Amino acid sequence: MPARRLRAVASTRGSVALEVAVLGPALLLLVFAIVQVGLWSYARSLALGAAQTGAAAGRAYTAAPDAGRRAAEDFLTRHAGDSLLDPVVLASTRGDLVQVEVRGRSLSVLPGVPGIEVAQHAVGPVERVRAP
Repeated sequence: MPARRLRAVASTRGSVALEVAVLGPALLLLVFAIVQVGLWSYARSLALGAAQTGAAAGRAYTAAPDAGRRAAEDFLTRHAGDSLLDPVVLASTRGDLVQVEVRGRSLSVLPGVPGIEVAQHAVGPVERVRAP
């Protein structure tokens, strides 16, 4: 009986090290992927907030032509920090519509690897005073 137990223990020797060697990198990759998705989602949220702020400023009655772009850039300066890399703000007015688009990249978990591209836009009608 004792010889049988020794063989059973000897046959499982090193199995924990093998499990860690196989599962460790997979779990680490999963953690990195979750963090990367969170950083992308936050950068996307910042870009959308900047675009909406710019559209609201650009559509205001008697707003300057570049009011939307300036408002979006101010929003990014105040809130984005390093969370949205290389932001580009494009604002345009076409007829009665104002459109503001914000593009950039999210942070990357891995150094040297560029972040995921982010692009958000907001559109709204220009406020006008009309006679009844």
